[in-house]
Amino acid sequence: MDLDSLRRETPGCANRVHLDNAGAGLLSRRTLAAMTDHLALEAAIGGYQAADRAAERLAETYVRLAALLGGRAEEVALFDNGTHAWNAAFHALRFRPGDRILTGRSEYASNLLSYLQAAQRFGVEVVVVPDDPSGRLDTAALAALIDERTRLVGVSHVPTSGGLVNPAAEIGRITRAAGVPFLLDATQSVGQFPVDVAGIGCDLLTGTGRKFLRGPRGTGFLWVRDAALAYLDPAVVDLHAATRDGARGFTWQPGARRFESWERSCGNVLGLHAAVSQALDLGLDRIGARATHLGRYLRDRLAALPGVTTHDRGRVQCAIVTATVAGLSAAAVADALTGQGINVRVTTPANPDFDAEPDFDAEPGALGPMVRLSPHYYNTEAELDRAVAAVARLTRR
Repeated sequence: MDLDSLRRETPGCANRVHLDNAGAGLLSRRTLAAMTDHLALEAAIGGYQAADRAAERLAETYVRLAALLGGRAEEVALFDNGTHAWNAAFHALRFRPGDRILTGRSEYASNLLSYLQAAQRFGVEVVVVPDDPSGRLDTAALAALIDERTRLVGVSHVPTSGGLVNPAAEIGRITRAAGVPFLLDATQSVGQFPVDVAGIGCDLLTGTGRKFLRGPRGTGFLWVRDAALAYLDPAVVDLHAATRDGARGFTWQPGARRFESWERSCGNVLGLHAAVSQALDLGLDRIGARATHLGRYLRDRLAALPGVTTHDRGRVQCAIVTATVAGLSAAAVADALTGQGINVRVTTPANPDFDAEPDFDAEPGALGPMVRLSPHYYNTEAELDRAVAAVARLTRR
């Protein structure tokens, strides 16, 4: 990678050390221009007219996302965020009393709330699969827990609160053999390293544009395996998702488009198109290797500081690094770094995913808040050294 060129094409690199890519990556000039040019066109000729002119690139967004995920364009639906995409997939399933949902200890908080809502509404049982000794989802335990009542396996590929990478492909092999739907939340993984739906074997995958893809906020997507359409019934229908075929009947659009609604921000979609295109141009293998290296580089140097503890688990770890500093709150550490031009975030596990006891009813956030530092390929080792030095100064206070 030509880091100098990449950084010149990323305006935010000029005045900040941006280590918050797990929150929102920095836009490139390419992505920014795609959005602002379209907004200017909307202002000049009208929103519908501008959309007509951009129709080819809007349609190509599905093709680019499919290439990124290893699927087909017809299997992709676009949303205004990853949470709406995930909920569209989850709430298209039809649950009955006694059904079981299996999930992991590192599941995203919003997903857990939807599971609990399904438990209240339909009488389903939510079962949390324990971790293995490394901290990732225990696939042997998962295989043992799946039975004829299991309606869904829902797992976060990478949690929002740590560098863990769950064994998605192993989970996929188990769910395929059992004939159980597998919903993968890939919000933190797509754009950070290669994610291939065929190799993973999931039935549904959701993601967002704003994180490691470096796309705009207000973008998300859902990938749906064709075979899954037979048992999915979208919870929302409009004139974009279906067509009337009689006075009292309608027919869903073919493929994943049945999950969409008609209105969208064309400027945001074009920004997503540009961001995905840039990721494909750079190559996800190279992006993944660089991001993983930076995560390891930062994690090792933070862990070597006296009074600093890193909390990332799993056999495979990515570019999300979480840490605490003895005697200081995570908020105080984050504020101190922010004051020095270093963007980080405070995160709290919604479920105690670092606690080996697989008790779903354990108090949320048992570990407490942590500082989350998440570099990406355009960051430099010198920037990470600057962040480590800033943390080191805090430990000497």
